[in-house]
Amino acid sequence: MAKKFKGTIAILTGGGDVPGLNPAIRAITIRAIREGYKVIGLRRGWAGILELVQDNKVDNSENYIELTEKIVNRSGRTGGTFLHSSRTRPSHLPKINVPEHLKDKYKDEINDLTEVVIDNLNFLNVDYLIPIGGDDTLSYAVRLYKEGIKVVAMPKTMDNDVPGTDYCIGFSTCITRTINMTNTLRTSAGSHERFLVLEVFGRYAGFTAMLPTMAGAANRCVIPEYKFDIERLTELLIKDRLKNPSKYSVVLVSEGAMFKGGEMIFKDVEKDQFGHAKLGGIGEMVSAKLKELSPKLNNGKRINVINQKLGYLVRGGDPDAIDSIVPMAYGNLAFDLVLKGIHGRLVVLKNGRYDNVPIDVVTGSSKVVNIEKFYNTERLRPFYKSFEMNPLFIMTSD
Repeated sequence: MAKKFKGTIAILTGGGDVPGLNPAIRAITIRAIREGYKVIGLRRGWAGILELVQDNKVDNSENYIELTEKIVNRSGRTGGTFLHSSRTRPSHLPKINVPEHLKDKYKDEINDLTEVVIDNLNFLNVDYLIPIGGDDTLSYAVRLYKEGIKVVAMPKTMDNDVPGTDYCIGFSTCITRTINMTNTLRTSAGSHERFLVLEVFGRYAGFTAMLPTMAGAANRCVIPEYKFDIERLTELLIKDRLKNPSKYSVVLVSEGAMFKGGEMIFKDVEKDQFGHAKLGGIGEMVSAKLKELSPKLNNGKRINVINQKLGYLVRGGDPDAIDSIVPMAYGNLAFDLVLKGIHGRLVVLKNGRYDNVPIDVVTGSSKVVNIEKFYNTERLRPFYKSFEMNPLFIMTSD
């Protein structure tokens, strides 16, 4: 017997790609279809629903796709997002990005096309919207919720900095890769008796540098939450190097880390629609200063540096076990809320348990490393104490 049609669910992925997105999409889709729902995948984050043309004669296949078990099973074990992604922000859309068929109406330098998004969701008869993203993507989801759209959200970001949850999809794979790649590169550092400087993701929060360091991948780490003294870092790394029989030492540098008295290092001045300029260069600057200062603190002998920006290497590829299991659970949690008619929620992990919280937690606070509790500012590395009753990844509770 055919199941009674219960409604339409739309899913989108926004912001940076991470491993674990496809398993989340798969989990929602399979449950929903088997319960009698139609599932639509909105392509390219908020861009797909924004650029949709309300004409059944127009090919909108670049903007959305009806999902089936066959489609999601094929992609569900892979990394990235088969729905694709973007950093589109419909409430702050530059004139150049306004869809061609809307240019006559929206002519300002920055335009709010939220009414278009809502109208297009209604055109597709969407009953529930499930966005998967970081604080940028989800902050716009909060806007839609306040405008009356039924939203159930899922947290995703390798920085693990979405407020309200201990865990964001992509974080485990990111730190797993960081540890593996650091261990790979240390053989070269040891062969040449050098400093190893690795720049990792983390604009405002230093979790992606802290956890691998805590796990033993690095001797020191510098993070956005604390402006560091480069001379002190040089001194510590020289001491670490001297203690090491292979005569090398390792530091992880968050992309948002700042020198004492300085500011973030940007690659260029151009900003995305959420107001973020592209970061880049702090790892190179740290490497240059370590090399320059090393003779002063190493009996006149210069120490050379191996510098590597890990970047997209830690966000590409297949998800690890945690980023296969958690997205599956999050997807089912989100759909459970739909079945109960509950919306305006963010599915989360808190204190080792799956739960949900009000979605506006995303815009009501920020989530960064608690310096006093977790970071030794004198030693430029994590504290190794007070683990009792902490969550799996130690420093991820609000």
